[in-house]
Amino acid sequence: MNPIQLASIEAFAFRVPVAQPIKVAFGTFRDRPFVLVRVVDRDGAVGWGEAWANWPAVGAEHRARLVVDLGERLVGQTYDTPQQLFEQFSRSLEVLVIQTGEVGPIAQAVAGIDIAVWDLAARKAGQPLHRLLSAREVESVPVYATGINPDAPEKFAAARQAEGHRAFKLKTGFGHALDVRNLREMRAALGPQAVITCDANQTHGLEEAIAFARAVEPLGLDWFEEPIRVDAPPADWQALARASTTPLAGGENLQGAQFDAAIAGQVLQVIQPDVTKWGGITGNWAVARQAVAAGKRYCPHYFGGGISLLASLHLLAAAGGEGLLEFDCHPNAGREAVVGALLPVSDGRVPVPRTPGLGAVPDLQALAPYRTWPPRA
Repeated sequence: MNPIQLASIEAFAFRVPVAQPIKVAFGTFRDRPFVLVRVVDRDGAVGWGEAWANWPAVGAEHRARLVVDLGERLVGQTYDTPQQLFEQFSRSLEVLVIQTGEVGPIAQAVAGIDIAVWDLAARKAGQPLHRLLSAREVESVPVYATGINPDAPEKFAAARQAEGHRAFKLKTGFGHALDVRNLREMRAALGPQAVITCDANQTHGLEEAIAFARAVEPLGLDWFEEPIRVDAPPADWQALARASTTPLAGGENLQGAQFDAAIAGQVLQVIQPDVTKWGGITGNWAVARQAVAAGKRYCPHYFGGGISLLASLHLLAAAGGEGLLEFDCHPNAGREAVVGALLPVSDGRVPVPRTPGLGAVPDLQALAPYRTWPPRA
């Protein structure tokens, strides 16, 4: 791999309107925000990344400006590999994280830049990103439909099943009776062979989570995601794992060494880091390899734009194992302006791009009506 010397780093914030709000336990998406990152090296080669920006309401514009501000430190510097850039960049920001208290936003900005640098490196090497990471030959990866609202989810899921999906995740945390009803109806509508999971987004207390796990036990769910607070006492997580026959899942709200403990422990069986929220390709590739080696399922968390979907796909393709790719089925012009028709779903799987880098370039002209920062002229 040739040394990396960046000449510029740019970021763009977008907000795409949605026809129907998307509900999760901690809030409602009334638009689809995302932040794209573009890096250019001294040879004029380009790479694209994405920084997590779903929350709060001003998150996208804040992350975009943060990417540009922090990225100035990298321009003109030389790095042997993307890993070296990530590690040195992260260390250089440790005091700033303490000073500002912005642990998440800074990690997200770093992740977006890291993804873009890996895309650039893979494009210059003439290889799809997953082949730059691993020698595995893989043509497709399995996916699961995500973002399923609590309002008649069986109808939405059945429509996705007709389109080729075979696995589904319901958002729960809207009350025990409704959540259990929804999962029962989904199982009835989708049949015994469908993979069904649920995500409570940390809404339950321990006893409530145990009661829920016991109530849905007959439904044969593949996992129960973030049932209680991520920072709940380890004893609570252990008690829930003992009481639940459904495997527990989590990881989108972990960082760094927290993954070491999660993978080494017996509580989480499904490991779900978000490539745009922490670590970028560098951090998530280490987590993915470690998780698969430990016999855990590596299922990258995703709910963003097209670049983060492609980055997650390449990581899963490189890592292997029994994991699934989270696949948002809601219309999203921001995602479609990147991915287009690149990832058709067929029998629960999507193809892995074979062109260099991530496999796609954002259509900035199509995205222009949704751009909120920098302001359009």
